[in-house]
Amino acid sequence: MSTDENRALDLLSHVPHGRVATSMRALPFLALARHIVVDGKLLLRMHKGFGYHQACVGSVVAYGADNLGSGADGLWSVQLVGLCEAIEPSVDELELFGPAPHFVDGVLFEPVYMRIEPQFVTVHSMNGAYTRQLQRVL
Repeated sequence: MSTDENRALDLLSHVPHGRVATSMRALPFLALARHIVVDGKLLLRMHKGFGYHQACVGSVVAYGADNLGSGADGLWSVQLVGLCEAIEPSVDELELFGPAPHFVDGVLFEPVYMRIEPQFVTVHSMNGAYTRQLQRVL
């Protein structure tokens, strides 16, 4: 695993949610997902009811997360790209995900789990005066 991949996965382990991007019926879309990092891979939990997982599984997807709302030590953004596959998480992995929401948009939450093995990773960060100005605005 490259240094960039290690750094990206370390940063991702500090935030619980991100956005998965792919296309559905030839249109791009982003969907919120809960994630955990396990053995150099990103595991996702999403709501099955929207059907977004069907567009993700078997496809190359992008996943992004950041700390833009709480970047006290500098702002960062991570994006990774890789093949997404459906999984059945282990008991330990389920524990790492923590409790699931009860409802999503008023519908009972039904989890679906996927794994992304990073093939391409980017990490961007901002530190210094510009970061402090952004924090005041945010």
